[in-house]
Amino acid sequence: MGLDHEPAEEAYKEGEIMSVIKEALKQLLKKPATLNYPIEKMPVPEDFRGRPVWDMRKCIGCGLCSRVCPSGAIEMIGKGPQAEIKHYVDRCMFCAQCAESCPRSAITMSEEYELAGFDRSKMLHEYKRET
Repeated sequence: MGLDHEPAEEAYKEGEIMSVIKEALKQLLKKPATLNYPIEKMPVPEDFRGRPVWDMRKCIGCGLCSRVCPSGAIEMIGKGPQAEIKHYVDRCMFCAQCAESCPRSAITMSEEYELAGFDRSKMLHEYKRET
């Protein structure tokens, strides 16, 4: 004697197949939930914390940004008006602690977020005074 499927079990399978087909047709008519990245990009939200950017005209060279950076991503070379800054993007946590602690608001968080790369030398941003 072979195993015969019961009619209720077959009806359940048919109902399940029909609901899957119905859902597939419904989804075909909808707009895609994802973007065609990197061709299409979603706008960044307000107060997005991208790469920090220094305005060296405002910077007084106090070094507070480098002292408060939890990951050591900021290196201050010199002090005062002659100070230069090296920002190591590969170390940065994008916490905005540097921007919050800057007494002259010389640091802003950009909307730049595509920062991955294979060359570490491209992950170093140097900020120097204009002479």
